[in-house]
Amino acid sequence: MAEVDQPSRKATAAEQLTAELRRSLLLVLRTEYASISFNLFRGKLGYCNVELSDTMTLLGRYNVATKTIELQEKMVLEKPWGVTIEVLKHEMAHQYVVEVLGITDETSHGPAFRKVCDQVGIDASAAGVPTAAGAGDPEAIKVLERIAKLLALAESSNENEAQAAMAAAQRLMLKHNIDQMAARAERGYTFRHLGEATGRVSEAGRIVSAILGSHFFVECIWVPAYRPHDGIWGHVLEVCGTLPNIEMASYVHDFLHHTAETLWRLHKRALRIRNNRDRRPFITGVMTGFYEKLNREKSLNAERGLVWVKDADLDDFYRNRHRRIRNVRFGGSPRTEAHAHGRAAGRNIELHRPMGGGTSGPKLLGR
Repeated sequence: MAEVDQPSRKATAAEQLTAELRRSLLLVLRTEYASISFNLFRGKLGYCNVELSDTMTLLGRYNVATKTIELQEKMVLEKPWGVTIEVLKHEMAHQYVVEVLGITDETSHGPAFRKVCDQVGIDASAAGVPTAAGAGDPEAIKVLERIAKLLALAESSNENEAQAAMAAAQRLMLKHNIDQMAARAERGYTFRHLGEATGRVSEAGRIVSAILGSHFFVECIWVPAYRPHDGIWGHVLEVCGTLPNIEMASYVHDFLHHTAETLWRLHKRALRIRNNRDRRPFITGVMTGFYEKLNREKSLNAERGLVWVKDADLDDFYRNRHRRIRNVRFGGSPRTEAHAHGRAAGRNIELHRPMGGGTSGPKLLGR
């Protein structure tokens, strides 16, 4: 079962959920159970009821006697939907070990349980929050520290120095990942959901996911995310990869969205624009311009002999987590004058280190 430290008691949004929203939430959870059972466990699991629990000590629990999975209501309502789904999968893995494999003489997180989780890309820790092996890898920490120093140089007012620093950071990330592949080092993969769940994925959001997948050594996919307090579904971006690469991708994601909004405000002020009618095409242009800039740098790296080959192990992890992947093509928004202005601004973006960042370890590249 997934465990969590005892939190202090205080009134939460969980106590304000209406009866109608609660019924809708339970229906969604039970539907998710059926979908996970079919997609990950090939329909071998028998019926199991899913309920909400007011416990404050466990995130989830599989009750063998009553064939029930209990999920902590506070977690479901206050944590990102991806955490809820991961805990649900975790408890279903316990059910699979007992019900399908018939193993009852091992500890709850014993070898059989860990093997099942590994086969279907489920977090096997007792915390209910995904982790990865090698999180404290000293070599990875050193690389992140060097990248952080280069990003600090990218804050220079000297345009040539800033561009050179960002290009050097890109080459360092590329070389580190190539070396890791060549050495066949023991790597652990994890995932993270970036940003808030939204009803419609914007074109700018799709471009950011393409940037991360093409240049920051992670696999990206938009996954459904239920919003319990609204009773509606949305989508959120999931990235899969090693922990250092996910930390970097998370930072780049937040940096780009923040920078694009800042550039839009500056553009409005410069042109004395009074409304936000052109905000979306401008921000889409910013992401497009930055993507083009990285693509040019990628071509230069290829000329230097630095070429990234797809990580087969990461692809296995990604496809174990997502057995039914569907590729969708979208049309682009009109290429207006605002889009052109944003595109030009995006080509001039230099990645900077996070505000308040130090130079000691992966925290610098945190969210």
